[in-house]
Amino acid sequence: MEVQGISVQIEGRSLLQDINLTLKPGEVVSVLGPNGAGKSTLMKVISGERKPSSGDVLINGRNDWPLNHQALMLGVLPQSSSLSFPFTVEEVVLLGRIPCASHHDENLMITREALKKVDGLHLKDRHYTTLSGGERQRVHMARVLAQIWDESPHGQRYLLLDEPTSALDPAHQQLTLKMARQEADQGVGVLVIMHDLNLAARYSDRIVILKGGKMAAEGTPHQVLTPETIGQVFDIEVSVSDHPAYHCPLVVNH
Repeated sequence: MEVQGISVQIEGRSLLQDINLTLKPGEVVSVLGPNGAGKSTLMKVISGERKPSSGDVLINGRNDWPLNHQALMLGVLPQSSSLSFPFTVEEVVLLGRIPCASHHDENLMITREALKKVDGLHLKDRHYTTLSGGERQRVHMARVLAQIWDESPHGQRYLLLDEPTSALDPAHQQLTLKMARQEADQGVGVLVIMHDLNLAARYSDRIVILKGGKMAAEGTPHQVLTPETIGQVFDIEVSVSDHPAYHCPLVVNH
């Protein structure tokens, strides 16, 4: 996937300016930045929800995929998902299988496997509207996983995750990002928006930092997560050392 010179302007205000990045199969790329930096706007442009003022997004070399083809390559977890119908959890996750030409029994099996991945199989018969915020987030993660479960005949698959851990407890934050890492290890390109610098350091191959709609930094966690860059972007003082267990940057606030 290639993001080429994306800019977004609304009513004379610039939300994104000349953003360029690539997402390769098999890697996890995290997008960090303060509130209002343009992270969610970038995700909306990449997913096709918002048209850019200029620039282009290529998925497997094209920008004109039919929606039913794109749905087999691109799974998107937005920052928030609302659903007011009294569907069961299993029915919600099955919605992810709509683009897939599979038999019901196979779809049901994949739905349950996706729920297992997010520690949600025990919720399958619960009504979605009775779930907590964190449980709902995990259900939608399972729905997105089920959508791109199969190899796509049209090219590589990608996951776009907008703050997938925002409503989760620490154990499920780790579970979700381990799952994202596992998907990447199986050849999926994963783009994650998050705020936790240490989670990004541990699970990312590369990190992109946005500030004021511009790219402030891009590179490996060790290249990007320095006291100087973090201080300039987030206006905080930190110390950065090497994590004793994972050998990634460990960021500690002063």
